[in-house]
Amino acid sequence: MRNIYRNDWAWFIRRFEAISSINLNAYKRPQMERRINSFMRNHSLADYHELIQRLQSDQSMYKRFMEHLTINVSEFFRNPPHWRVLEDTIIPLLIKPQYRLKIWSAGCSSGEEAYSLAITACEKRIELREPILATDLDAGVLEMAAKGVYQPGQLQGIPEQIKRKYFEENKGSFKITNELRSLVRFKQHDLLKDPFPRDYDLILCRNVVIYFTEETKQELYGRFAKALRPGGVLFIGGTEQIFNGRQLGFNSISTFFYQKM
Repeated sequence: MRNIYRNDWAWFIRRFEAISSINLNAYKRPQMERRINSFMRNHSLADYHELIQRLQSDQSMYKRFMEHLTINVSEFFRNPPHWRVLEDTIIPLLIKPQYRLKIWSAGCSSGEEAYSLAITACEKRIELREPILATDLDAGVLEMAAKGVYQPGQLQGIPEQIKRKYFEENKGSFKITNELRSLVRFKQHDLLKDPFPRDYDLILCRNVVIYFTEETKQELYGRFAKALRPGGVLFIGGTEQIFNGRQLGFNSISTFFYQKM
């Protein structure tokens, strides 16, 4: 007789964490359930038990499920008005004479944000202490990001002079130049489990924490505060807000920008 608990959410997330090391308790349950249930319907899976069995026995199914579960949406210079604030106000605030910046793009997805930062560094003649750190949980999307190959539709909104300068066209696609790629270092990183790097001047984590519970958000914002040097800035997404910033050590200096006090 089938175990009645096999369809239980708590049972599923325990089994899924055992095979993936991803703790879905940190994510908003309604959003995750909708995504998982849509995947099950699309693949004619009857229940959580059958889903777990297929994830364990079918590597291609596991890969498709992970791609479906992780929301990999990015674009170059996302939200241009916010990006202009970054270029015109925030970066000048961070730069001091003979000072080089250390930058982290957390939840970088397919690399557009990290490469946008690299382009900005080149255009604004910003000295970097080390290559921009670009991290994500999804190893597959990081592999794509490291290749730096994009389709024409992904470059919409990029000025032609920037496109010609930093992309090489090849058979209808566009590849980031080697010089620009050398300014970015991609690394797999789990925001919920892995230690955070330290002493950053600028951290971008945009449209990532919206999928987490409120408790998880507060924990992550606190960890980002510790990852910044005093005076460093956290740049968050256009649908996000830190309500208790001062308790975490932040001062709001512009919409979506928080400076470590």
